[in-house]
Amino acid sequence: MGEAASAFRPDLLAAVESRGFIFAAPIAYRLGLGFALIRKVGKLPGAVVSHAYDLEYGSDTLQVSDGLIPRGARVVLIDDLIATGGTAMASVQLLRKVGAEVAGAVFLIELLGLKGRAGLGVPSTTLLAYEGG
Repeated sequence: MGEAASAFRPDLLAAVESRGFIFAAPIAYRLGLGFALIRKVGKLPGAVVSHAYDLEYGSDTLQVSDGLIPRGARVVLIDDLIATGGTAMASVQLLRKVGAEVAGAVFLIELLGLKGRAGLGVPSTTLLAYEGG
């Protein structure tokens, strides 16, 4: 995953709560980068920027700390799984909302049958892909 992230030439990584943190922390360390936490409502201290989005079963909101990501920074999104892509797409939109250039996304697993990457809007890499969904 580190090699895949590095190929996008990031300035910073962003990880989706919470399994994404498990992957992003060692990747960021290995690449000498920081990483921003993308979390559900109420879990980050201080001022935050929010993005509400709809899912197939309801709605949710993601947040990132305000001022943490420099405008124009090349950010790579890291997560464990892409299925329908709802959370990943919302994360990309949130990162853009704070002025980041989302250079790409890296996922450990993709469920191909759910076509989550189709609407992502950024180049992405997955290490393992399964037909199911």
